[in-house]
Amino acid sequence: MKRTQLFMLIALLLGNCPCTLQAQTEKWQNLFNGKDLTGWKQLNGKAKFAAMNGEIVGTTVANEPNSFLATEKDYSNFILEFEVLVDNTVNSGVQFRSQSNAQYKNGRVHGYQVEIDPSDRAWSGGIYDEARRGWLYPLDINPVGKTAFKKGEWNKYRVECMDNTVRTWINGIPTANLVDTITHSGFIALQVHAIGKNDVPGKQIRWRNIRIQTTNLKPSKPDNIYVVNLVPNNLSEQEKAQGYSLLWDGKTTKGWVGAYKTTFPDHGWTIKDGVLTVERSNGAESTNGGDIVTVNEYGAFELKFDFKLTEGANSGVKYFVTLTEHNKGSAIGMEYQILDDERHPDAKLGKNGNRTLASLYDLIASKKIPAAQRKIGEWNKGLIRVYPDNKIEYWLNGFKVVEFTRGSPEFKALVAESKYKNWKDFGMAPKGHILLQDHGDQVSFRSIKIKQF
Repeated sequence: MKRTQLFMLIALLLGNCPCTLQAQTEKWQNLFNGKDLTGWKQLNGKAKFAAMNGEIVGTTVANEPNSFLATEKDYSNFILEFEVLVDNTVNSGVQFRSQSNAQYKNGRVHGYQVEIDPSDRAWSGGIYDEARRGWLYPLDINPVGKTAFKKGEWNKYRVECMDNTVRTWINGIPTANLVDTITHSGFIALQVHAIGKNDVPGKQIRWRNIRIQTTNLKPSKPDNIYVVNLVPNNLSEQEKAQGYSLLWDGKTTKGWVGAYKTTFPDHGWTIKDGVLTVERSNGAESTNGGDIVTVNEYGAFELKFDFKLTEGANSGVKYFVTLTEHNKGSAIGMEYQILDDERHPDAKLGKNGNRTLASLYDLIASKKIPAAQRKIGEWNKGLIRVYPDNKIEYWLNGFKVVEFTRGSPEFKALVAESKYKNWKDFGMAPKGHILLQDHGDQVSFRSIKIKQF
């Protein structure tokens, strides 16, 4: 048989077979018909939306709040793809699993948003919780993802929502991975952001090729980007694939003992509803239940932990704790400071704020980033990264706030001027225990996870 005849036969067979490429294409549903806004409704602000040349075009308007063009249908589990071209001076986003009802802020649109951000901040592909919790996945936590968005060009987005897991991509590059349970269904909406008083109206955001899959969903393969997991004491499939394990199981004292002890303290610490809490006592170091430490020791690692402060509270997470000093008070180690900066006097001690929240205690002050701040009584997400080359990073709620290299001349100079100057080779142990501090104030912990390098 000639080659051309063979190709014609194959094409004929494919065209008549419902189980081939044609069926695969039919899994996608177009959310935009390319002609008009049938199937969509406008919510909140009065920015202009129009169907033009096979695109949905949003145009900024002065003196209007955020405006949304929302699907009339709600969606739960899905794969969403779209292309977007945005003016380089305009911020935008696409809502998903979002809602609007009179009971919540008079109908204010709220819910998950995948960010469209052409600014130098480069957070496109991050996940923001519109009108609710704010940033859930800022792109600083994924530096490679920050390179995915191309200014002045059409960018292809992909959003996968499957049960508790939300993942995003731009131009094939993974940008966010969020695990959360707060909302499982809602509409999809295109956002035209409100503009400032001095901004010129009339700037445009253009969307095209907006399509969705809702059946026979298959998640993309795991990748290596950071996972923000908001489900307490849970390991997502991607976290497991990356080598994370629970350092505290959320239920028992297994793997932990009192500092300078062989058993867990019989008082001063409580475990309830998946939360590990050091109880309030007299505000002093280790005079009640005392610090607790891991049974095992760790060298290079990545440590995730959630913590919650009460008013005026002080605590900390220490690492490279060797327990060889046999000192009074809290055991010696490098510390991620946990503190109510506004109410605890320690915030004003030390030098240049180096005893404030998320600082390398008594050595390096953390950067004060407004978006990283949480109210007292809300959960915070802490992260300590210790690389094999001794570079160390502290993160707070998705923002890097401290960076240094232990053993460097700069580090040694800081130690020489600190309260640790008399401790030989402070912070330089090749490995050590991880410690949660009892400083006599009520502080809670959960979702303590570790990955060793």
